[in-house]
Amino acid sequence: MSIHPNDTVRASPKQYALRSLRIGDAMHRVVVYALLVAGSALFLLPFFWMISTSLKDEAGLFSLPPAWIPSTVKWSNYAAAVQSFPFLRYAWNTTFLTAVSMFGSVLSSSLVAYAFARLRFPGRSFWFILLLATMMLPSQVTMIPLFILFKQLGWIDTYLPLTVPFFFGGAFYIFLLRQFFLTIPRELSEAAKIDGCPEFFIFLRIFLPLSKPALATLAIFTFMLTWNDFLGPLIYLNDPDKFTLALGLRSFQMQYGTRWNVMMAASIIVMLPTIALFFTCQRYFIEGITLTGVKG
Repeated sequence: MSIHPNDTVRASPKQYALRSLRIGDAMHRVVVYALLVAGSALFLLPFFWMISTSLKDEAGLFSLPPAWIPSTVKWSNYAAAVQSFPFLRYAWNTTFLTAVSMFGSVLSSSLVAYAFARLRFPGRSFWFILLLATMMLPSQVTMIPLFILFKQLGWIDTYLPLTVPFFFGGAFYIFLLRQFFLTIPRELSEAAKIDGCPEFFIFLRIFLPLSKPALATLAIFTFMLTWNDFLGPLIYLNDPDKFTLALGLRSFQMQYGTRWNVMMAASIIVMLPTIALFFTCQRYFIEGITLTGVKG
């Protein structure tokens, strides 16, 4: 039996539908990736410009047209930035404040979140709603009352106003951890209670080891908040020896406002710990944010 050359193999309607679906899915991916790349490039442009400016000499700062790649790379700007103000002292002050704040935030927020997630007590829902309601209160509203309170306590020009509040938890952090604790099977804690394990040790030995992603997310948030905080140290600190890096950059800008290359170098040095921490803990950060919304 011979096959006529004009005969063609026709695809079934199901094959046409699958082919169209694959083409549509591929086009969707291309569009999404293109938008993500364009958005990432848009957000990274200021950072690339900072790096470029930090490597320029004085003549290249105001060249026309502006050059993205400096003609003369000047690494000495970074050494000048560190030597222009007490960088090591300010870095130590900032590191101390950040470490204490992270410890207090993780400790207090995890304890309160565990209580809201696992313990039963009268008015639990009411107090949790009241806690969430405090998130709608702008920090500017409580700024003056807190300053008056800390002044009456004699805490002005000390690190206490910048660290002690973190030991009382934060509404967002408590909500974040509470949502994560709800995803942990209740059977684990019930089995531990049957074995005679106290409530605190259930929290310490079961919940905390299983909550590393959420705790890492909370630690990253606290680190970024404290490391980059400018308003808090500006309000409560008067002694230059107690200044943080954010205040040091401000003092540097007031003294050497026209040395933009050195200013950008100092800003990048201050920014590096935050970038390094985020990329180091990126897996825990994404996992913690994802799992906190699994169960309400």
